[in-house]
Amino acid sequence: MSDWIDVAPQHDFAIGEYRSLDVDGTQVAVFNLAGEYYAIEDQCTHDGGTLTGGALDGEQIVCPRHGARFSIKTGAVLTPPAYEPLATFALRIENGMVQVRDARWD
Repeated sequence: MSDWIDVAPQHDFAIGEYRSLDVDGTQVAVFNLAGEYYAIEDQCTHDGGTLTGGALDGEQIVCPRHGARFSIKTGAVLTPPAYEPLATFALRIENGMVQVRDARWD
């Protein structure tokens, strides 16, 4: 089981903001959408490039290279050229700290 990794203090993580960090060798993007937090893999399933830096459109992130769209809440692919969903990650608030971990292999 992987350990919980601190992302940021909840009071320093503004609504509409996202952060990218390494979680056990995987780049993960953590988003604050209207006060709810979500964590998805920060790698487009179409070409392997990072998604952070792409436009946010409501609950979607748009790949900055080819325009594929993904659900921030579920990791689902919403438009081509990507066809595979993104991995999602466990997330919690512990003592005011936003934390994430990779529970895929537990």
